[in-house]
Amino acid sequence: MIYLVIIIASLLVASVYEWAIHRYVMHKPVRFGIGTFDYPFKAHAKVHHQVFKADESYHLDSHHNHDVDKGTIPMEWWNGPALCIVATLPTIILSVIFDNWLISGTFLAVLVVYYGVYEYIHWCMHLPKNHPMRLVERLWVFRRLNAHHLLHHRYMHKNFNVVLPFADLIFGTLMIRSKRKFRQAMGPQVPIVQPEE
Repeated sequence: MIYLVIIIASLLVASVYEWAIHRYVMHKPVRFGIGTFDYPFKAHAKVHHQVFKADESYHLDSHHNHDVDKGTIPMEWWNGPALCIVATLPTIILSVIFDNWLISGTFLAVLVVYYGVYEYIHWCMHLPKNHPMRLVERLWVFRRLNAHHLLHHRYMHKNFNVVLPFADLIFGTLMIRSKRKFRQAMGPQVPIVQPEE
């Protein structure tokens, strides 16, 4: 039972962590007293969001620079290990306090899986395989998350979560539909996110 509680808590914390990194590091340069850390901001907000918008350019197949733009979908290889290790450090304190290393180990395992799911579904969102679809693309939850992410590409201040929109819900950045009509990407895996009529 305690193991299940740790897994659920880890998933919710991972959602908050994803949201915070996406909102405060990937969409804003991080300023320190001695300088600025802006690599994630440049790679994500300045490159990824300029290449992939909410219109037909949301899908890589519409791009003239297909091979170059393909490289802007995933994060750099070292981002996953770095993010997972940094996020797990505070749980070591909990593991020491409660004398239970299951806390840190489970949290790290959940983060690794969460990050893997993030990269995979984000890849599928921007590079769909229409015929035949990947198994994940047939799932209702994928289509909902795809609509959620498409709206983020239209409104960069909304829908920061890709995997689990829990943090978007609790921090008030969740958007289900656009308030205004816009030219949106279409496809079998992309629900219509236009305003309800």
